Parts: sequence; C-alpha cells; structure tokens
Amino acid sequence: MSRTPLPGIGVRYDLTTREDRRLSVVAGRDGSRVLNAYRSDDPDECSLSVRLTAGESEALIDALMPSHHSPSLLSTTDLGLVAERIELSAASHWSGRLLGETRTRTETGVSIVAVLRRADAVPSPGPDFRLAGGDTLIVIGTREGVDAAALILGRE
Repeated sequence: MSRTPLPGIGVRYDLTTREDRRLSVVAGRDGSRVLNAYRSDDPDECSLSVRLTAGESEALIDALMPSHHSPSLLSTTDLGLVAERIELSAASHWSGRLLGETRTRTETGVSIVAVLRRADAVPSPGPDFRLAGGDTLIVIGTREGVDAAALILGRE
C-alpha cells in the first residue's frame, strides 16, 4: 500500500493485490471517497470508478472489516476521530529533524502516537524524537487535522 498526499484534495492510497490487480482510493478532505479499479491487461486504464459519500464509505469499511464487539476497543470513527499512518519519504524535509520542529500538534491538533522505524515501534514519541526518512508516523485526530498533518509531514 502506498500513500500520496494530494494537497487541497486529500490522500490517494494505491494497492496492488496478490492477484496483481491495482486498486486506488482517493480519500477526500470532506470525507468522500473515490474507489478505482484498473484493468488487469492495462493497469493504467481505469475499469471502474465509484464515488462514495462518507456514510457509504463507512458502510463499506464495516463490510470489509466488521468491528469487534469488545468493550475495551476504542472506535475512533464513533468519536469523530481518525487514525492513520503517514510515511515520511526518504527525501523528507523532516529527516534528521526533531519531531517538535514540525509543530504538527500545535498547527493541527493531531497527536503522533507512535513512530514505526524498520522493525521497531516507538510509542508516544516526545518533541525531542529525531525523525528519519522512511519513518511511518501513527497519528490520531480529526479528519481535517490528519489531512493537514499529512501536508506538513509530506514536505520534501
């Protein structure tokens, strides 16, 4: 799965399945989603494009990943929050800089709850945590805040 910030629009997620089929989802800042499937004989040609409202997207997510009914699990969408992964590119402006320098929490209200680096996870990184290209940041916040954080952290 790859993730590409689309400034002013949202984020595009691309997936190639085990059967070598290409799918993409454009997650709009307004909560809408566009699901695209590409032809197997020409992976650059879209064979299906479906625009989904936020509610339809949630229904599809529920169908693909039914939520557990454990009372100890937090359902962020029920609270108006989203949790996402934001990957820093190898050429990231933030590579080698301190997390606090990004001012992500101050500017967006988003919390960075963990950083994944290679096979390691760093939970609750502080402002003095030094970022590296290739890091994956686990963030939680409002849809708007997470989209704004993706723009900040996507800087090259």
